[in-house]
Amino acid sequence: MNIATIGLDISKFAFHLHAVDDEGRVVCRQRLRRGEIIAFFSSLSSCLVGIEACASAHHWAREIQQLGHDVRLMPPAYVKPYVRRGAKNDATDAAAICEAVARPNMRFVPIKSVENQGFLMLHRARGLLVRQRAMTSCAIRAHFAEFGVIVGQGRQRVDGLVQMLDDDQLSLPTTARMALAALVNQMKEVDRQIEAIERASIPGVGPVTATALAATVPDPTMFRSGREFAAWLGLTPRQNSTGGKDRLGRITKHGDSYLRHLLVIGARNVFRFPKARSRVGGGWIEALLERRRPMVVAIAVANKLARIVWAMMTLGSIIGRHPLREAADAANLRCEGK
Repeated sequence: MNIATIGLDISKFAFHLHAVDDEGRVVCRQRLRRGEIIAFFSSLSSCLVGIEACASAHHWAREIQQLGHDVRLMPPAYVKPYVRRGAKNDATDAAAICEAVARPNMRFVPIKSVENQGFLMLHRARGLLVRQRAMTSCAIRAHFAEFGVIVGQGRQRVDGLVQMLDDDQLSLPTTARMALAALVNQMKEVDRQIEAIERASIPGVGPVTATALAATVPDPTMFRSGREFAAWLGLTPRQNSTGGKDRLGRITKHGDSYLRHLLVIGARNVFRFPKARSRVGGGWIEALLERRRPMVVAIAVANKLARIVWAMMTLGSIIGRHPLREAADAANLRCEGK
């Protein structure tokens, strides 16, 4: 078979492929099982293979790439416009992938290495443990409230309840004490696991965001500017402009939601503390706070932080060691096209 381009729709067990030749004629439509993928691509000469960037996509991209093929991953949202309306199934998805991967203006997702995926797995596990810790803390507060012990939100207040339980300051039924002790032990164990992950995933630079960015964006030069990087993260406003009138709405929320979440949290800490605020641009942030709601300011600061991070990565510096002001100046210069 003279195959030039293949669209591969992957899943857990059944894979569909759509192959065309140099002139765009369909030469193969096939359904393969998981164990048949490597043998099939081993029998082909080098060709272009398109895959949606979804679960297990990076694994299959690495495996097929080792066989000499040019493998490219695409965001599913970019493939969706090429799906034929009224015929949504795995076969038509493969055909849409095949068509989309050959488009000259298509944006592709870098294939992650095994090490980068390992780093991101640490972050996903940490996020799950943090949510479990929050749920356990809320449960402890709620159970104490059943016995008239009311405290406000916050981890420190929950620690105070734990101290009261350990010191036997409250007269509680044995069954209630057993239930609370089980929850307290679970919360302490989750704390220990979170600390272990943070020691493993943060090699001395401190912020969790650094390793998440390094693992998710192995090649920052794929973005032409800091603004384009911020737009990829979904931190730029939607545009609905016509007739020469610019209308800007809410942020797009495209891209990696986890990275966006980390940057917004970091931005909120920046404008809360004067020392951190002065390093990013205290006057600018204070002026924004006078005119806008705090969450809007946090998004604006997160946008600026994204540009600073991009400048650090493209300059070849390590996040957290390069002077922040120099990185900010570099980001602003590149965004202005200077």
